[in-house]
Amino acid sequence: MLIASAETHESEINLYSANTGSFVYHLTGNYGQYNEFFDNKFISVERKFSEDSKYSMLLGTLNNSFGDRCIAIGVRRDWITGDSGWSFKGIYGYTGEFFFDAFSHCGDHGSYNDFRKATGIGWSPYIYHAIQYNFTDFFAIESGIILPSVFVVSVHWSFR
Repeated sequence: MLIASAETHESEINLYSANTGSFVYHLTGNYGQYNEFFDNKFISVERKFSEDSKYSMLLGTLNNSFGDRCIAIGVRRDWITGDSGWSFKGIYGYTGEFFFDAFSHCGDHGSYNDFRKATGIGWSPYIYHAIQYNFTDFFAIESGIILPSVFVVSVHWSFR
């Protein structure tokens, strides 16, 4: 019974990963007014739906382009995965205000504020596509674009 429980727990941890160390750069129209480089302080945790699923849920936090703390909730989809370590993925999510005070200013500026005026909640949809290269089973680097024009490089850690 104890061995079966340990095997279940061990395979459960294989479903988790984390992203840290994101570098962001606005490709158009930034004249020093946007939060860039490593100042976004992004960190997230992902959990795959199952061992062979192409989907996972993401929960994290970041400082948006205006330096306001936001929550990030999304779904990741692995579109193409090869044996050579490369994959093409997309993340589709909500980045915005949440019930805690730490996230209450996320909708104070920019498109977040536009959505607040329209819906009562400060948020912005994030559509992110990236190419990820897995150096090992545990460590990968990904790079992509948050639409329409934010370049991202991030470190991806897996617990396989």
